[in-house]
Amino acid sequence: MDVHRCRFVPYPPSAINALAFSHSSLTSLTKEPSTLRLAIGRANGDIEVWNPLKGAWHQETTFRGGKDRSIEGLVWTHDPEDEDKNGYRLPGKLRLFSIGYSSSVTEWDLGSGRPLRHASGNYGELWCMAAQPRVHSADKVNTETVNGVGLGAMRHQSLAVGCADGSIVLLSTADGDLQFQKTLSRPPKKKARVLSIAWQSRNIVIAGHADSMIRVFDVRNGQQIRAMSLGAGPQGGPKEILVWSVKAAADGTVISGDSTGTVSFWDARNYSRLQRITSHKADILDIAVSGDGETVFSGSMDRRTTLYRRTAGSKLGEKRRWAEIAHQRFHSHDVKSMAVFETKKMSTLASGGLDTLPIIVPVREFGREHHRTLSNLPLQPPVRSAPKKRLLLSWWDREVGIWRISRSWDAQDASGMIEGLPQPPAKKLVAKILLQGEESITGADILEDASLLVVSTLSEIKMFRLRESGLVDSAIRLRKIDLPSELFSKGARSIQFSPDGKWLLFITSMNKVQLVRIVRSEDRKELPRISPQPITLRRLPRKARVGKHLHGSLGAYDRSICRVAFSADSRILVVGDLSGYIDAFVLEGFEDLTQDPPITNPEEDISSSSSSSSSSDESDPEAYPTLVYGQHWRRSPTAHLIPKLPSAPLIISFRPVIPSPALPTALTNGTTAHLHPTRHNPHPHSRDLPKGEDRLFILTAGHQLYEFDVLAGKISDWSRRNPTSTLPMEFRNIKDRAMGCVWDVAASGPKTGENGDARQRIWLYGSSWLWMFDLGRDFPKTEEEDKVNDKDEGEERDGMNITKSAKRKRKRRGGQGLTLTHDDGDQGGGDRKRSKKQRDTGAGSRIPAHEIQTGIGRSIRKTVGPEGRDPQLIDLDHGVGESDNERDSEGFEYYDDDEEDSSALMRLRRSGHDDDDDDDDKETGEPGEEEEEEGGGKPKSLPYWGTYKYRPILGIVPVGDCGGHEKAGVEVALVERPVFDLDLPGRYLGDQEWSERKDVGDLGG
Repeated sequence: MDVHRCRFVPYPPSAINALAFSHSSLTSLTKEPSTLRLAIGRANGDIEVWNPLKGAWHQETTFRGGKDRSIEGLVWTHDPEDEDKNGYRLPGKLRLFSIGYSSSVTEWDLGSGRPLRHASGNYGELWCMAAQPRVHSADKVNTETVNGVGLGAMRHQSLAVGCADGSIVLLSTADGDLQFQKTLSRPPKKKARVLSIAWQSRNIVIAGHADSMIRVFDVRNGQQIRAMSLGAGPQGGPKEILVWSVKAAADGTVISGDSTGTVSFWDARNYSRLQRITSHKADILDIAVSGDGETVFSGSMDRRTTLYRRTAGSKLGEKRRWAEIAHQRFHSHDVKSMAVFETKKMSTLASGGLDTLPIIVPVREFGREHHRTLSNLPLQPPVRSAPKKRLLLSWWDREVGIWRISRSWDAQDASGMIEGLPQPPAKKLVAKILLQGEESITGADILEDASLLVVSTLSEIKMFRLRESGLVDSAIRLRKIDLPSELFSKGARSIQFSPDGKWLLFITSMNKVQLVRIVRSEDRKELPRISPQPITLRRLPRKARVGKHLHGSLGAYDRSICRVAFSADSRILVVGDLSGYIDAFVLEGFEDLTQDPPITNPEEDISSSSSSSSSSDESDPEAYPTLVYGQHWRRSPTAHLIPKLPSAPLIISFRPVIPSPALPTALTNGTTAHLHPTRHNPHPHSRDLPKGEDRLFILTAGHQLYEFDVLAGKISDWSRRNPTSTLPMEFRNIKDRAMGCVWDVAASGPKTGENGDARQRIWLYGSSWLWMFDLGRDFPKTEEEDKVNDKDEGEERDGMNITKSAKRKRKRRGGQGLTLTHDDGDQGGGDRKRSKKQRDTGAGSRIPAHEIQTGIGRSIRKTVGPEGRDPQLIDLDHGVGESDNERDSEGFEYYDDDEEDSSALMRLRRSGHDDDDDDDDKETGEPGEEEEEEGGGKPKSLPYWGTYKYRPILGIVPVGDCGGHEKAGVEVALVERPVFDLDLPGRYLGDQEWSERKDVGDLGG
């Protein structure tokens, strides 16, 4: 594969301004709720939703912002449980709210990714927001009233919002709405801004102001209980101290961080200051408190993240005091926001700031586990390509850029070069589009021949025709194509052309799958015709996942479509959602452009003209599909046989068709296959299934690999021979999730594949890694796989129906292999008493004992008797959250299956490459590396290869065929966006950073 490393795409990652977990810390639970999510608000108005996924940290979706929008605060609320008509308890709904540089509070629709409602008033600009603590009561909803207020409504969480004019406003979230409740605090004479706000209890609100004051209010009567002063500002600095953050611990202790770099601790009852610690050289911007209230973190402009813990007094009866334990610079710029979530196993701190990178830090195991740096780039790459024209397409915010990538000089045919002509530039910007309006781009795509370009936002879809002027390396002319306003004025959250360019697929904000037909003329001067009638494909009705009522519900969010894929012949369409369901559709019939324009689904005419209203006579939409030039889309007859995936799909891609002259050409004009209407069948249509390649490659968020025969509704033979447990351990140890894939197939050369193909490679990539797998060969069996196969040699499987013995086999594999379930969610039940080992708490991998540089030693020597004979070395970490049997395991992690999930994340090992390791040039399974053949035969190369030298990767797309040399493989553009290339504002420099101060001074002078 020939790689063009591209760093000219100016994709701008945005600063992180807000972080919020969907649940408060649940230290009584063993494992985190299945509905746990982390929301990240950025300065460009985007909101990212991350699933911790037991340490995998999967970026599920992004709610797009717009022009001059910013997310400055995020909070989640959890509506109280309800009961249905049968008396069954229903989980409460989880709701997400945001503020940003305006006087409005916005609630987001998790299912559509759009604002659901706004609440605004006469108060000033909003600066901070906090949600009232939730009532954890198992009692039924009370319908009584107190002072005219229903007790049922009192169980809802109110929002306390701090304003720029000094007022504090309460908003009610009762009855699924967002309404003004009352003004808690009127603006003082100075009108000091409310910079931070928190709830000490359900009735007490604490607010930090810009006038060196912290004020306490009672929401029941609106009175101010206490005003705590921080005193005057530092000598030579501002007179007023800014209270940037205020939080309350579990025991009611109030903790504040201010502009002097001081953390103050206040008594929970009389609000007197107990202690203050000046631990930062610049403003403290945020504070996070652990679930038990014994640990506090502070983030500052000096880039430090500081840990404080409450320690016991040195003398008997002495009060416990807070102490600064450690500090570390995880970020390279200001730390603006922090959030903590803890259970008995998971214990993590999420932080973010101006360097755009989310950082996950262990809380309980701080100093004994590595931190984890998440990617600041979108999980779905914002890059596409037109390989036939060597064009690279990328988009961000409201801008689209198109570059032409020149062929590598050594890949060009020297005989075809004209003497005297200079070498063309390696890249050139040939087109640029700036969209009008305020909405950010949600998706874009370009045809392989670069004839059409489509761009979508949540409010509209635009299409352009591309034409070259005829000169070498000249700019591309764009012409906007007028589209039916009724069809394309609603926008889309995802958009894509079919490989043959005849269909345009777009996913609406309500997760509807719609297609329109594109008819292109051979005359490039003639504009294409767009069918005004869209085709809506209906997904299979799935059983909604209902978790524990105490964990809440995400509603339709789990059914959000996250991945789509066309087959190579454009006759099979597959969509996958966040819950792991796969829906497949097929294109039947033969194309006949001589027919009339698309016919509207006659189901509507039948239902309107029918005189009978019997429910038994309801028409099936699959029986009356919408015909488009003799063809129609319908659900695959075997779609219900495809099982539910263990987690959301990250990559869905069909195997490409390998061209061969022996294959007959498909019928294109449709003259011999034309179906004539009759009196009894006025709308005839063919039901012949596609005959092309239908093998679908899927990689899930848990990095489980599957391949399905879509039309047969079963796992392919290759996938049965190569379960996830056969993947190399280096690949299974990767922490960053996969982003995309590139296929590299060819029909010439040595016949090494299972079908006689020369090359059947797939290149998978994430933000920090690139791996190749040869699907024409089977992966080498691991020792674990050999033991399992020898022990269970007599077991059989009938299709996708896994027998009980196979389920036991799956458990012995640690959850690998065919760990799929059907729609009923049955995972085999059985004995759940597996080895449960907690090597990490959701952040990075365990730090080896000899590398721990903070704290006291991790082991002590114990001697017995006066002479000290037979000394014993005791590990201080031994027994913390694990047993002897668990410690003696081979280093794998096992998790219990969630009752709500289709399958748990299987065997996530935490001993991969760490963030601090210098592994840029680390490669695994070099192409030249060989594997010794049994019996001393000729060695063979490994069927995989990986490297970590490209980072961070924005996307990889094909741009050519390596000059026509099939042996060289595919030619791709690898787009990188390193952090040091970002245009970040100036940062705080400490007293000991002389070199950086000198560089800044030289630049300024």
